[in-house]
Amino acid sequence: MSKTIELIFDFVSPNAYLIWQPLSDLAEKHGATIEITPTFLGGMHKLTGNAPPFIRDAEVKGKNDYAMLEMNRFIKKHGLTKFQMNPKFPFNTITLQRMLIALPPEKRAGFIATLLPAIWEQGLDVTDSETLGKILQDGGFDASALLARTQDPAMKKELIDNTEKAVARGAFGIPTIYIDGEMYFGKERLGQIDEQLSA
Repeated sequence: MSKTIELIFDFVSPNAYLIWQPLSDLAEKHGATIEITPTFLGGMHKLTGNAPPFIRDAEVKGKNDYAMLEMNRFIKKHGLTKFQMNPKFPFNTITLQRMLIALPPEKRAGFIATLLPAIWEQGLDVTDSETLGKILQDGGFDASALLARTQDPAMKKELIDNTEKAVARGAFGIPTIYIDGEMYFGKERLGQIDEQLSA
């Protein structure tokens, strides 16, 4: 029986980009399926009292420098050398997350694969509707229809509900992964995820 990897996801996290391909490779290796749960990281931070590491750890001597060292090691290990910080970071992703919810589950991975390189390799401004529309149209998505659906009260409610439910389950940041009820936080847990999928 195929295992399911649930990925709590928001485009705004650089680590969401960094884990996407390695996690997809693990899923393929084990014949597992990735189930994407769109949430709003800003809302998660508000509900949990968490903050982005570069802000939270700013006063801790050496900690952010070490985090960058580890990030660069991860990038090198997984060949993610096209990665660059988006000049608009941190940017608002409510529209993107609602679009993700509006899509059928089987189309969410393609949507993510279309947008992640635009955001975290090309540094494009996805808060600009014209830029976002072109990215999506080039990726085969109906940008106008998706944008219209972001104003649907049901889409708004589902994003809020997903965020609150994720926090209630113990999630406090992105990426959070669940496999067989076990929670894994952060891109550094790929080894543990590999072991869990092998069990």
